[in-house]
Amino acid sequence: MDEVITAADASITGSKSSIIPYNLPLLSAFLSCALAQFLKLFTTWYKEKRWESRRMLSSGGMPSSHSSTVTALAVAIGFQDGTGGSTFAIAVVLACVVMYDATGVRLHAGRQAELLNQIVCELPPEHPVSSVRPLRDSLGHTPLQVFAGAVLGCIVAYLMSSS
Repeated sequence: MDEVITAADASITGSKSSIIPYNLPLLSAFLSCALAQFLKLFTTWYKEKRWESRRMLSSGGMPSSHSSTVTALAVAIGFQDGTGGSTFAIAVVLACVVMYDATGVRLHAGRQAELLNQIVCELPPEHPVSSVRPLRDSLGHTPLQVFAGAVLGCIVAYLMSSS
């Protein structure tokens, strides 16, 4: 026999019967990423004394949105499911890999792009490479930017889990 769920039953079961489930780790990660990207407007203004709205959609800069996202994810999973499960372990390993990559490979790739752009600018105009579009040089993060992103992720996950 088919069951019929009444409005009273739906309100008792709460978010389990809603169309869009409440997922604390996912919402914490997305909110933390958006907040980090938004904060880049102000940190760029503080450092360079100019507003650059493109910073909200670009990588690199203060704070690291990648670090903020994965840290918020790991911390929110820890708050929700505890730190003894495999889900938390996966999230922590993912966070470590992302943050290591941001300060290592991506930071050095950005520095190489900066140097290559400088070399290309010094080439004579008739050189075939002189008209090549410049490489993006804001790819990675300094350890301070990664740390700031991780702190932001922890704060967002804590505030989301305590509400």
